[in-house]
Amino acid sequence: MIEPELLANILRKHRKAAGLSQLQLAQLAGIGKTAVFELEKGKETVQLDTLRKVLAVLNIKVILTSQLMKKITDDTES
Repeated sequence: MIEPELLANILRKHRKAAGLSQLQLAQLAGIGKTAVFELEKGKETVQLDTLRKVLAVLNIKVILTSQLMKKITDDTES
């Protein structure tokens, strides 16, 4: 499980590497600037959809892994 502080740091570093301000990232993601600020501060109650929008803009891919993942994906494809 990723710690909120680590996720916040990853998002902040990606945003800065992209040359974006918090406001610019918020506009590109279609969310409020406060949501970007909260994500970068490690707030744990941000909505999943908000996080997904920010990850998409920053081109960050999340990969889920577990012992059951192959079975789950195989069942979904059937």
